[in-house]
Amino acid sequence: MTSDIGAILAIANRDFVKLLRDPMRIVTSFVFPIFFVGLLGGSLQANLGDSVGYNFLTFTFTGIIAQTLFQSSAQGLISLVDDRESDFSQEMFVSPVSRYSIIFGKILGETLVALVQGLAIVLFGLVIGVPITLPILVALIPASLAACLLGGAFGVLILANLGSRRAAEQVFTFIFFPQFFLAGVFSPIQVLPWYLEIPSRLSPLRYAVDLMRNVFYAGSPEYPKVVLASPAFNLAIMAALFTGFMVVGTFLFVRGERNR
Repeated sequence: MTSDIGAILAIANRDFVKLLRDPMRIVTSFVFPIFFVGLLGGSLQANLGDSVGYNFLTFTFTGIIAQTLFQSSAQGLISLVDDRESDFSQEMFVSPVSRYSIIFGKILGETLVALVQGLAIVLFGLVIGVPITLPILVALIPASLAACLLGGAFGVLILANLGSRRAAEQVFTFIFFPQFFLAGVFSPIQVLPWYLEIPSRLSPLRYAVDLMRNVFYAGSPEYPKVVLASPAFNLAIMAALFTGFMVVGTFLFVRGERNR
């Protein structure tokens, strides 16, 4: 148990230190969320805010922060592909440590990276007038951790059988772009046609976004207008998805390493 905990912390620290040594990654990771929160959220509020009955800037902010945490953790797991290409992953998997500990260490490291990005988005939200109080900020912490962990496990599952960074980046673009709309990041999805409702419910990002809005809008009159399900339901789905992604993704990745 002690060796597994040490391995998890060491691997997580390695990924976090890599972020600190790559300032360009820090800067570029903020461009997308700041662009969409400020421009898209602001324009939607100016044109549609009065008709929907809630602030679209805040609505977009909560969706973007969940999407950023989820996607950053998932895409950060591309480092597994880099480790595979350099044979570093094989060196890790021959160590006397549980393979689940190794994968969880990677997820934890990318979670720390994503949380740094999330903090920057929160600061930007305060600057542009998003009403973030101290109780809301505290409540966002566990929701943010849940979004990061789910995103990381999802990334493991997607990357398990991909052999190159280029392939991974192309697959992630194909997988994530539809989820921006199916998960309600930018627009409400309370009412969808059946052919969109089905893929929306299959989107893991949907539950991370809805959980973020659960905690942000709790106790406000806008809550029933922006929230899809209870926090308990979202957490239960996210826990089940995390477990499934973690188990299947780790199995597939380790099997791929053995077959090389």
